[in-house]
This record gives sequence, C-alpha cells and structure tokens, in this order.
Amino acid sequence: MQKNTFSELGVNSDIVRALSKFGITEPTDIQEQAIPIIKSGKDIIGKSKTGSGKTAAFGIPLLDSLKHSSNVQALILAPTRELAVQISGELEKFGKYTDLKFATVYGGVSMFHQVRDIKKADIVIGTPGRVLDHLNRKTLKLSELTHFVLDEADQMVDMGFIKDIEKILRYTKKKKQMILFGATISHEVELIRRKYMNKPFVAESEVHVTEEYLEQYYYNVQKQKKFSLLVHLLNVEKANQIIVFCSSIRTVELIAKNLKAQKIKSGMIHGKMNQNKRMRAIKEFNNGNQNILVASPVAARGLDIKNVSHIFNYDLSKDPQEYVHRVGRTARAGESGKAFTLLSSKDHPVFRQILQDYDLNIQEVIIESFPRVDFDISASRQRNNRFKGQRSRSRGPRRTSARGPRRFGNRRPRSNDSKPSEGRSRGPGRFGNRRSRRPGSSNRVERAISRHKS
Repeated sequence: MQKNTFSELGVNSDIVRALSKFGITEPTDIQEQAIPIIKSGKDIIGKSKTGSGKTAAFGIPLLDSLKHSSNVQALILAPTRELAVQISGELEKFGKYTDLKFATVYGGVSMFHQVRDIKKADIVIGTPGRVLDHLNRKTLKLSELTHFVLDEADQMVDMGFIKDIEKILRYTKKKKQMILFGATISHEVELIRRKYMNKPFVAESEVHVTEEYLEQYYYNVQKQKKFSLLVHLLNVEKANQIIVFCSSIRTVELIAKNLKAQKIKSGMIHGKMNQNKRMRAIKEFNNGNQNILVASPVAARGLDIKNVSHIFNYDLSKDPQEYVHRVGRTARAGESGKAFTLLSSKDHPVFRQILQDYDLNIQEVIIESFPRVDFDISASRQRNNRFKGQRSRSRGPRRTSARGPRRFGNRRPRSNDSKPSEGRSRGPGRFGNRRSRRPGSSNRVERAISRHKS
C-alpha cells in the first residue's frame, strides 16, 4: 500500500523541511497512524517496539500543534535520563525552523541551568523524580499545560514511577491531551488509561521481531563455560557494533572486567553509573571508538544506540518481553543483524516462555569445543565489600565497654593507669565529656552551710 508523505498527513511545511534535512522523508507505520490522531487533539495510546520511530510519532504533531508562549504547554515524561536527553535532541532537530523552546530536566546535575531553561520553555522533557523536585520548589508550573506525554509508560511502571506520575498529574488541569506510548499495556498502565484518559484511540505497529533481516541463534552451555563461549564467538564473528546484554549490574561489571583481561576492548553501561559516564559510553559506542558495549537492561529500550550488527544475550531477564527489546536493537532501518543467546539451566524457563509467547525462529547451534579462558569473579566481591573494607580501614573494629556502646558513637577507652579528674563526682554528660571542675569545687555546698552557721 502506498504510504502518505508528512505533508499529506498535514504536517507544517517548516517541520517537513527540517525532517528532510535529516533524511526523514517517509513516515513509519506508527507515525502514519499516530500523527493524524494527535493533531486532532484526541487522547492516544501508541504501542510500538523500539526503533519504530515513536519519538517522531508523538513529537512531530506536538511541535505542529504548539506556538511559542510564556507558559509550559507540554510535558514529556521519560523513565531514564538518557531517554529524556535523546527525546529533547530529536525534538530540537524536528523543530529547527520553529520558535519553540525546550527544557530538559533530570537528576544528578545542578538545577540552576534547568530553572533558567524552564522559564523560557514551551515543552519540558524530564524524568519523574526531577520534575517533581521542580514542582515542589515551584520552579515549574503546569497550570497552563495542554499536552501530557508518557514515553515508555510500561517501563516507567516497572521502575516504580507510577505514584510519581499520579502526583505530577495532580498539578495539571483536567482538560488536556494525554499521549501514552509503550511496548505493552500492563495492568498499571491500564489504570492510568481508565483514570486519566478520555476514550483514547489506539495506534499499534508491528511489535514482533522482523525475522526477514534478523537471524537468531541459541547455544546450550554450562554456566561455568559461558564466558569462554562468549569470547570465542566475539573472536570468530565478523561484527561491527556489538551489545552484550546481562541481566544484572554485577554481571555487567564482571563481563567488562574479564573481557579487558582477555585484551578485548569494551565499554559498559548500567543504571548505577553516573550520568556523565553513561553518556560517554553511549557516545564512544555510537562514534565507533568502542565496538563492544556490555549493558544491563537499561540499554534495551529508549536509548539512541545506532548501527548495532550483533546482540549477545549473556543471560536472560525474567521478563520474556525484554528479549524482544534486546534483539530489537539490531536489524533496524532495513539492515541485517544477528542475535545470539547463551543458555544455562537457569535461563531455560524464561526461554521456554519466550518461545511460547512469540512466534520466533530461533535456531539451536551445537558447538563441540572452544578454547577455555579464565574467568575472575573477584570483581563482584570487591564491589560488595568495598564500603565494608573502607570502614574497617578508617575506623578499625568497634569497641564496647562493660556498660555497652555509648549513645552518640564510640569513644576511645580509658587506659588502666589514667584517673578521673580530681573532684569529679559524676560520669560524662549526655553530649560528651565536660571539663573537670576546679579542685575542691565539689564541696561548695558544705562551705556555704558552714558560713551560714558561723
């Protein structure tokens, strides 16, 4: 079927010109469905997988509907700082020839520049926690808000942001357009729909993996041989850009450290890294300076990671849906890609669920032998004991006296040959040792009595 152009969808010529400048000339499936609905002012739920162009699906009609004013007119909530920055960057590109202003707000950085940007902004893009901070400080006002967007709504629910979202909604007026995008509609997202949305339309693009361009394989391997198999596959596969997905931060750090020991250059990204390190890791990977990125589930969705040719699932998350998001990082924009999954016995239950829920052609590969390499697990031990070790080095073992530990911290025990100050009749005061009284001061009452008698 012949697709419409952006102009035929009624998009403003200035926005069409900006899209053309960045090589975007034909709308994707989700864009073709969502843009007319959003432009009409109706509430919408968009269901689409990563890489389907959903940011443009809500961003283009949003830009088309707004004019510069002195108030914040649209708020876009994203689950992670990286996604908020990415959305902001995309909107600035699409709105290159408009006079709209943007503010991006997220935690971990100073609020000073954010406050300055909010004062001029028509659209605010941010994470729920930092948006609430600004609302509580009254540096952000949503009384004139006309558009409320939740991007990756299901992921925000998974990350525990549902209460924050509801708190933010209380700062907005009842009459506004609600735009919700996500890969799935969970029970909590359904509650948002019922409570806050007005008869939303549903726009849905293909959510399954496009097998025309993606080859998928799995290996059954003992847990203690997983890393050796990973190193072997990294050495034999002709790959450009590779993401190695791990289900926990601990495993990410272990794999990155051990790859380095094998002289395999790689970067890593996970949710406990600070903002600058995470952004630098993505930039290095996108620039081609690092061709291997070891990642926790934070990189599976929403982040702007390009040109991935291979995905390696070192282990699987408990959520079958995440497999789709992981492998959806490759075979994008008509390019081919490969996904390899390393299965030990612990991964089998969720893998069976993946095969049951999704009609995927994942081929088993049997490998007879591969070189064994060392795998050092000390990285996790060092990480788990880091603070404990620092405490013992700086403070030493805790001491207790016969009376038990003091209320306000440990005090140095008195040596056997030390004596209390002369004339002291009481123990240490409530808030620490006081200076001892002058000699003889304890007999002041007796002296006063004797003077009275005389």
